[in-house]
Amino acid sequence: MIMTEIVALMNEMGKKAHLAANQLAITPVETKTAALKAMADEIKASAADIMMANAQDLAAAKQNSLPRAMLDRLKLDEFGIAAIVDSIRMISELRDPVGEVIAAWDRPNGLFIERVRTPLGVLGVIFESRPNVTADAAALAIRSGNVVIMRGGSDSYFSCQAIHRAIVSGLMMAGLPAESVQLVATKDRAAVGEMLRGLDGNIDVIIPRGGKSLIARVQKEARVPVFAHLEGLCHIYVDQSADLDMATEVVVNSKLRRTGVCGAAETLLLDRHNGKRLVDAILPELARRGCEIRATDEIRMIFPDAKPATPQDWQTEYLDAILSVQFVDGIEGAIQHIKQYSSNHTEAILAENPAVVDKFFSELDSAILVHNASTQFADGGEFGFGAEIGIATGKMHARGPIGVEQLTSFQYRVHGKGQTRR
Repeated sequence: MIMTEIVALMNEMGKKAHLAANQLAITPVETKTAALKAMADEIKASAADIMMANAQDLAAAKQNSLPRAMLDRLKLDEFGIAAIVDSIRMISELRDPVGEVIAAWDRPNGLFIERVRTPLGVLGVIFESRPNVTADAAALAIRSGNVVIMRGGSDSYFSCQAIHRAIVSGLMMAGLPAESVQLVATKDRAAVGEMLRGLDGNIDVIIPRGGKSLIARVQKEARVPVFAHLEGLCHIYVDQSADLDMATEVVVNSKLRRTGVCGAAETLLLDRHNGKRLVDAILPELARRGCEIRATDEIRMIFPDAKPATPQDWQTEYLDAILSVQFVDGIEGAIQHIKQYSSNHTEAILAENPAVVDKFFSELDSAILVHNASTQFADGGEFGFGAEIGIATGKMHARGPIGVEQLTSFQYRVHGKGQTRR
């Protein structure tokens, strides 16, 4: 497509989305719930078509030598589709946030003021590789009364198109406009630029989900608000008070359950006061499971199978079976290291000493802090949100997993009895 055609296509999508948003904002909760259930049913009924489209994407990805982590994100089998269906059905059962009174109070002059949740309007979601984001973003948008325009990655193009067709079928069955969920039907990256410019004022917020280069571009070029995190450089600190068996299991899960997700641990910090015991318990098990250990000379004296760590390792999101490891001087050393290198996504502490845990929670400012559990719980589904569009590490409005409530704003409704102001 030539540039003028892309601009015309995207602006037309924006206009249609704006009109649909006006309708969706006042759609009864029962209709939105019916639409979500119909979307889930249509995706389940279209499973064979979706897997066929995904096989087409996977074949092209392998031919293009995509990394293993990207292939893992791209793949959809019958279990993956069942998970998508279950997620949408879970979202359909969530409380509708639109119209919820967050706070209410009386003023001395007799005014009664309410703070009430309202939809954001039109969401622009830009993502890479993960075709399930098509369904997650659509379902969360509908539940929260928003319209969404999505642009998936070229690697998942056919998978996203197949899922989108099923979603639109479900929307129309419930009587909602097909334009409530739109998917950009071009691989041309110029479409992303048009979304970042806001489609002539019709996009209210941009939510990117993908690699560091995508997020960096969005944060640099966007002319509308952005909910995002640049990368997931997640840390685990194991204190001398930690239960060794539990710590070993949690560290292994945090790193190796799925290495390509943003909540996977990338750096392990071990309390020097119990160092040898911690190394002997945890590192051999990681290595046995196929994890490459990159460590300081101090660690390698105890565990010689580790490779030497370089300064770059402490600031690398591997998204692979690689873990950087070093000793720190207790909780103070752990906090100092995390503050220096963290991407403010997720940090975990494994400890039985409540004072140490309290210090960790009070002095670190990442979006998600975890005690005695895997960093891979950094996920909207695991938080009870049904799903997430992404995880935001900023401090404005949405933070952490972006679920239904995070996709709303609020307005003030002021009730009077004829009051006038002097």
